[in-house]
Amino acid sequence: MTFKYNNVYINETSTITGPYENKGPLSKYYDKSYEDFYFGAKTFEQAESKILEESVDLLLTKIGKTRFDIDIQFSGDLLNQIVATNYAARNLAIPLVGIYGACSTSCLGIILASNMLDAHQIKNAIVSVSSHNNASEKQYRQPVEYGGPKRKTATFTVTGGASCYLSNDKSNIKVESGTIGKVIDLGVNDPLNMGAVMAPAAADVINKHLKDTGRNINYYDLVLTGDLGRYGKDILKDYMKTEYNIELNNYDDSACMIYDLDNQPVYAGGSGPACLPLVTYGYILNKMKEKKYKKVLLVATGALLSPTMANEKFGIPAIAHAVSLEVAK
Repeated sequence: MTFKYNNVYINETSTITGPYENKGPLSKYYDKSYEDFYFGAKTFEQAESKILEESVDLLLTKIGKTRFDIDIQFSGDLLNQIVATNYAARNLAIPLVGIYGACSTSCLGIILASNMLDAHQIKNAIVSVSSHNNASEKQYRQPVEYGGPKRKTATFTVTGGASCYLSNDKSNIKVESGTIGKVIDLGVNDPLNMGAVMAPAAADVINKHLKDTGRNINYYDLVLTGDLGRYGKDILKDYMKTEYNIELNNYDDSACMIYDLDNQPVYAGGSGPACLPLVTYGYILNKMKEKKYKKVLLVATGALLSPTMANEKFGIPAIAHAVSLEVAK
């Protein structure tokens, strides 16, 4: 399902990262970075909650508002019961809609907030996401300290917190439309090959978005997927051509942009809910303001991985959601 919006804008963003992202090619575009994985907290989970809360505090400072001025927050993360979000929200005390879409959470949050803004149910909203490499590895695979080897198809969970402020107040960046994707499961059950898991879901929502809007893929200056990685990126391009006869030319993947894949030990690239918004809020929106890009289709991709189900050899379901951003006229 695709929603068209008449008066929804991204007014401001905030980005906070960990050490690997700060050593990547987009480091100068982030607001703040830490040099270790604890950020002064005692555990990785507490550290993730801290950077999520900090991203909201920083955003509020940028827009000159307090938490009492915010109507609602949409937020999610990768951890069980979205605990990073819940513990941050406990301190922020902003009305919360906690959401879980794995790495698709950022676009899901933007769509939900935009629907309420366009219907004039709220005046403003904050959409937040976070992920933490060590916390996620401990939950979904093995603790980093275990030192287990990984295949080259594995991705490296991004450490970061990202927030954006949306309202009906006109700004340079308009949320033009959003498409909710559906769950796709082609039977891939390898948690170390998430690009293959998620590429079909990305293809499905891109095709659906184009059909619903009556657009050609070349309508967009850039199609940006979330975290398919080096190999998933190629799979998506092949899949789009084979299944839908669509050539992805003006296309990139944020997992391949956030790190230097040739010189950082990040396997096939980045992953995690924070991957796409860190690249988008830090770099892409900057280029849109410079008019390098005028129309961008964000496609946040999420693997709905359960370690229990993966161990039982079930396929890993995936979902993707798309958000169309345009430079406001």
